[in-house]
Amino acid sequence: MPIDYRTNTPLDLDAAIELYIASTLGERRPVHDRDCMARMLAEADLTITAWEGDLLVGIARSLTDWCYCCYLSDLAVRDTHQKQGIGKELIRYTQAALGPNASLILLAAPAAVDYYPRIGMAQHPSAWVLRPGERLKE
Repeated sequence: MPIDYRTNTPLDLDAAIELYIASTLGERRPVHDRDCMARMLAEADLTITAWEGDLLVGIARSLTDWCYCCYLSDLAVRDTHQKQGIGKELIRYTQAALGPNASLILLAAPAAVDYYPRIGMAQHPSAWVLRPGERLKE
């Protein structure tokens, strides 16, 4: 069955959470906090989804200003549908929705660090993170 890609289609929260879990991204996302997951989906600026019939098989969830940068915060493809080019297409659709000068930025999940160079993304050596509960030094 062909994969259908959709932009900013409203998502059923349970279907989205189930996808995150089925893709293993759920290990690093608050899938047991329904309010947080609902807000993550609702507050995204750009969401590209991949569908096989009625089954949600992939998602690219981004925050962006549309002209300079786009943070691709979630790229998830159902385990059963990986290695079919769905993740790459989700990124292509995301990039196509942006202005021509917008950079696409993401932090790779540990299991995916080898994936991104293979599809043509360059590693950036100076990303920095301030995790929840951490504070800036005085």
